[in-house]
Amino acid sequence: MTAKPSRSKVARNPFIILGNFFLMLVLVVILAVTIPIYVGKNMFLAAGPQESEQVVLISQGSGIREIASILEKQGLIRSADIFVYGVGYQDKARLLKAGEYAIPAHASMKDIMDILVNGKSIEHSFTVPEGLTVAQVFDRLAANDILVGDLPKVLPPEGSLMANTVNFTRGTTREQIVKRLREGQQKLVADIWAKRRADLPIKNINDFVTLASIVEKETGIPSERPQVAAVFYNRLEKNMRLQSDPTVIYGLFGGKGKPSDRPIYQSDLDKETPYNTYKINGLPPTPIANPGKDALEAVANPPKTDALYFVADGTGGHVFSKTLDEHNANVRKWRALQKDE
Repeated sequence: MTAKPSRSKVARNPFIILGNFFLMLVLVVILAVTIPIYVGKNMFLAAGPQESEQVVLISQGSGIREIASILEKQGLIRSADIFVYGVGYQDKARLLKAGEYAIPAHASMKDIMDILVNGKSIEHSFTVPEGLTVAQVFDRLAANDILVGDLPKVLPPEGSLMANTVNFTRGTTREQIVKRLREGQQKLVADIWAKRRADLPIKNINDFVTLASIVEKETGIPSERPQVAAVFYNRLEKNMRLQSDPTVIYGLFGGKGKPSDRPIYQSDLDKETPYNTYKINGLPPTPIANPGKDALEAVANPPKTDALYFVADGTGGHVFSKTLDEHNANVRKWRALQKDE
């Protein structure tokens, strides 16, 4: 009967030893690979270190490693390498988009990756109040430090910019905003002009915008604009001069506007300019500001009225009258109120 080899001899067998070595090596390699992957995955999915929302700016052309470095420097992620590997593992490195992003507090690396892949940048706004001139809008555009690039060298026509708010993302150029304002105003004017009252005594769309700009500058109260428009139409139909102070101001100071501390003098009303409606018949040659939607609609569809005059009433609005005698009485009341102030 053949004796079985002792266990010690089996353990010392070189093939067994070699097999055990390779088995241990495989286990070590598996652990060396899986543990970092496990740890890295957990870090990629774990809540981020930032305590509050932060804004991060990713420039156009930034690669994954540059993006990861920016995020790490701002304290939004704990490890740039883990972010690179995590994004690469999901094959989304080429999908990250440039932009300005709001990163929520404690956003994970995956959350940040999804935000950058979605590409929804922070929106900023630029507002053009009703009644500003083109030059005044350009001054505001030049002063906006989020927009980039130069303004057009030539000012667009007066009245051609939309009085509204436009949203934009960082990196938008000033020329792009001007283009959007012009296109918006063109569409708005065309739409309202198409729905105008058929019997209006104005010749063309330029006259329409011009009168709307005068109405815009005459009153800041929306409910009064139709009445003011009706008064001007009545005067045009009777060949009466419009006698609008805002047109005088535009003729003297242009798009830059009158200094706020300078009154209007009688000598101003006597000066001959193409815009002085105390001196010229009909409308001035161009608009005097950018009219808003309310003023355009008031001019397109004014109410029927016999009023030919209006003057400030001391409360921010105006009082309207049909006859010169009524108007002069209202003017005297207005002047008395000014003396009492």
